[in-house]
Amino acid sequence: MDSSALLRLRGVVKKFGEFTALKQVDLDIVEGEFFTIVGPSGSGKSTLIRLLVGMDELTEGSIWLREKRIDETPANLRPTCMVFQSLALFPHMTVGQNIEFPLKLRSVSAAERRARAEELLDLLRLPRSYYGKRISQCSGGERQRVALARALAFDPEILFFDEPLSALDYRLRKTLEKELKDLHARTGKTFVYITHSLEEAMVMSDRIAIMKEGQFEQIAVADEIYSAPVSRFVAEFMGEVNLFTLKADDAGALSSETLNIRSGVSIAQLERGASGLLMARPEYVRFVDGEQSFDFTLSGILHGEYALGSRIQYEIETPVGMVTVEKLREDRMNASEGQQVTVGFDAANTHFIPEET
Repeated sequence: MDSSALLRLRGVVKKFGEFTALKQVDLDIVEGEFFTIVGPSGSGKSTLIRLLVGMDELTEGSIWLREKRIDETPANLRPTCMVFQSLALFPHMTVGQNIEFPLKLRSVSAAERRARAEELLDLLRLPRSYYGKRISQCSGGERQRVALARALAFDPEILFFDEPLSALDYRLRKTLEKELKDLHARTGKTFVYITHSLEEAMVMSDRIAIMKEGQFEQIAVADEIYSAPVSRFVAEFMGEVNLFTLKADDAGALSSETLNIRSGVSIAQLERGASGLLMARPEYVRFVDGEQSFDFTLSGILHGEYALGSRIQYEIETPVGMVTVEKLREDRMNASEGQQVTVGFDAANTHFIPEET
């Protein structure tokens, strides 16, 4: 057991009748990190966080905070706090009363509660004049900040977040993502965050855990998960991706049903006689003109062009499915839908995923 981790899960199982929602989950979370759990609906991420805060009981396994086992400790006695998607603020109370609520439960004096609430208003960059403002008079972003202030009033060792930004509009969500990351840095607290949004995870996290069917598929920093996924599931979950079948014969020569391969090209991770998937992210795929040469090429019909802000995405229809190419808007291609095109990429800009057993 890693004694340096703040939070440790060992062999955690959660069953609902015959259905196993979590399957032998092991996890170490380091003190002070921003750890995000991402996965599709039904993957087990919300079940996991409910176990961590004590809202549900384990079927098997154990949860440790530092050197103390806490899975049998009631939720109200754990040094943790949860920020819900619904925020769960008290609408009949003022901003100050909402922030002070956990302190009042601990019989902290009125003067100390007021001082702490004002400190937290400063920390969350809300005017102190908001102390007496009704929750119903606050905007969505302001309510998010009040919920965070109330959570921090507990002075928890770990803050858990269950998709707190999902109900907000895009612009406000982007603002609060940055503010949460900044708040994490300023408080030094450990944040454990649940989301279905890859953008949120990529922007804010120190590490990301991808969940699939009650287990962790991969845990790593964002760049590693994006550029070196361990499976097709992770590769496809982390955004647009091109995947091509690839195998090496007993002599090490590469072959593919979909790609034309330049003679002598090799993939370090691909052993002789093995097969799997070659991944090329859309930003590394290029349109081929007469002067260029790539390690891998294939041809198809330009199916569509889609503007994505500063980027342009192209879809190429090939005999084996769509291939996606992404370019900066300033490098927009002068081509028409239905035109025959050839695209290519180099081995240095790929990642090989071994065939799953």
